Amino acid sequence: MMKTLILAGASTLALSAAALAADKTLTISVYSFSQDAFQELVYKPFEEICGCKIVVETGNSVERMAKIEANKDAPVIDMAVLSTHDALGAARKGLLQPVDVAALSNYDKLYDIAKDPLGDNMGVGYTFYATSIAYRSDKVTVDSWADLLSPELAGNVALPDVTTNQGPPALYMIGKAMGETDTSLAAPIEAVGEKADDIVTFYVRSSQLAQLMQQEEIWAAPVGRFAWGRFKDNGFPMAWATPKEGQTGGMNVMVMTANNGNEELALQFMDYWLSTEVQTALANALIDSPANAEVTVSDEVAANLTYGAGTVAQLDLLSAETILDNRDSWLEQWNTKVVK
Repeated sequence: MMKTLILAGASTLALSAAALAADKTLTISVYSFSQDAFQELVYKPFEEICGCKIVVETGNSVERMAKIEANKDAPVIDMAVLSTHDALGAARKGLLQPVDVAALSNYDKLYDIAKDPLGDNMGVGYTFYATSIAYRSDKVTVDSWADLLSPELAGNVALPDVTTNQGPPALYMIGKAMGETDTSLAAPIEAVGEKADDIVTFYVRSSQLAQLMQQEEIWAAPVGRFAWGRFKDNGFPMAWATPKEGQTGGMNVMVMTANNGNEELALQFMDYWLSTEVQTALANALIDSPANAEVTVSDEVAANLTYGAGTVAQLDLLSAETILDNRDSWLEQWNTKVVK
């Protein structure tokens, strides 16, 4: 009889815990890539720790931003990950609230560039990537961003379209090599326009670029470090340039939707994602370059990531404000000078 009562009591407790977990739900909006790995390395372990349920919504940036905005008055998303400029755009529309960084035990472990990239703690960087030039080392040597427009690469180079995340940063670095750091990008866009006939294509996807390199139609192109694996193992002698002007890149941030009512759980999840353990696991899986400066990985893994204090210090990133405030002008100039 006593055993029956104990079992019944245990069952009641289990049911109560299950009901509590069912009521404790965190809804997140994330990029669609590598979700199986994120389930294994981030979401499921956190669910076990918090006794909660994570609901994952994916899609492209436009779709996810639209959903957050459409539900501004009654948020259905608690936290999201976005590019810095998309996040700033959402903040300017009143869709976000500041992140209580004092509640993040792992905040001080982050590289400085990741701590407050938007200002006012409207977002926390969790990963970033370098953008440099991937090139055929048996064909050319690339020491400067200016080399992309050199006679040696004429007819064998691709550049990112201005509408891509890689486009404006690459143009900025070409301008920097010309001695022009004006974020209007007028000088580099003009220069690219003058050399447009020497450019094989203005690509919109890194997969398209990898195919062109594999087919030996191009020898060099700016590319994000996250795509480097597609190039370094393509069967040709490939190199990652370390231009004298430095490397550029981009960053993704975690943000908190305004008035979602689930701030405490969202902060717990953010903190978990920023932990050394989780950031190391994602780095070793070659998914995200770590924003947590305590992460250590093997040389082999590091070769595929944007990794280490030295690399981070060399990054010359366009600010979110610059991208958001200038992209319409950049596109207009591009259509006039380059597309023609």
